[in-house]
Amino acid sequence: MVSVVLPGATLGVLGGGQLGRMFVHAAQTMGYFTAVLDPDADSPAGRVSHHHIHTDYTDVDGLARLAGLADAVTTEFENVPAPSLEHLATARPVSPGADAVAIAQDRIREKSHFVRCGVECAPYAVIETDDQLAAVADELLPGILKTARLGYDGKGQRRVATRAELQAAWHDAGDVPCVLEQLLPLDFECSVIVARGEDGQMVNFPVQRNLHRDGILAVTEVHPHNMPESTARRAVAAARSIADGLAYVGVLCVEFFVLGDGRLVVNEMAPRPHNSGHWTMDASDVSQFELQVRTLAGLPLNPPRQHSVAIMLNLLGDLWFVDGETPQEPRWADVLALPGTHLHLYGKTEARRGRKMGHLNITGDGIETVRSTADFAAALLGLAIPLSE
Repeated sequence: MVSVVLPGATLGVLGGGQLGRMFVHAAQTMGYFTAVLDPDADSPAGRVSHHHIHTDYTDVDGLARLAGLADAVTTEFENVPAPSLEHLATARPVSPGADAVAIAQDRIREKSHFVRCGVECAPYAVIETDDQLAAVADELLPGILKTARLGYDGKGQRRVATRAELQAAWHDAGDVPCVLEQLLPLDFECSVIVARGEDGQMVNFPVQRNLHRDGILAVTEVHPHNMPESTARRAVAAARSIADGLAYVGVLCVEFFVLGDGRLVVNEMAPRPHNSGHWTMDASDVSQFELQVRTLAGLPLNPPRQHSVAIMLNLLGDLWFVDGETPQEPRWADVLALPGTHLHLYGKTEARRGRKMGHLNITGDGIETVRSTADFAAALLGLAIPLSE
């Protein structure tokens, strides 16, 4: 029987970044109190939560305080120590579970899970020893060497074309466990966000088409014709298989590569809401953060309905500098004068280059109109993103 935590209770979250902030806002809208545990005294989520436990994620006393305040606990990022989730789970419901998070933290275990679920990965090799390095198959080059742990937004990744470059890259990474993936001819990238309850009920949002710049998500487009229908169906089926294989509880994002020949290849998963799902805050009747609340609290999962075409622009700290040097405030008033624009800033007090400061959702009835508005907004903000091509 699914345990239900009703509004009026307190929901806890490990992590105080922007995803935690948006979870807190969604929980509070639904009538919950919130508690955040984060080592940053000025964290975006901690600043808006009812309770902020300012301590490290492994601090036993801090975890005990969180368990004493919260009736159920989730996480807002995948690199929270899995043992902390396991410790909390002895006292309170925790989702996603420590096992699922631990798999997402390790590319080697993650790929093994994808294979077990029957979802195609890029050809790859595990490199943990000099012998494994020497045994890499020739056809895997050129490739991308990725550290097995702590890689996100393009970090911990390096392209290699030759065995000499591969050897140098592995040594530069500190000889830590890595995965070498064959470099594939990509057509585009996409992602699927699913929400799965403790009872196995699962819902998903429409498949999102994504554009990255320097390894960081820049643009997401969601509309009925953003990719072939067969590709979308296969992506949803694969994401659901991955979630079921984990007996997952919570919101899960699975990212895919679509190759030039139409093949669908899984890239990675994130055991939390995702940047590519931020459009749901303004173009769907239920956001990814409300579904995170519902899965944590054991509430029913109604299939989300997209009511508007949507484009999401990621806003990095670079926009707060003219020519990359002089501090400036972006032209928010001009941007918000455009129809269908919805600005979400994360409450971060310092803008830095490459730092995620917010996102802009643009909604409307048709993709051409929304693209035109998004192009105009991007120009006003100084974003070099050709959406209309």
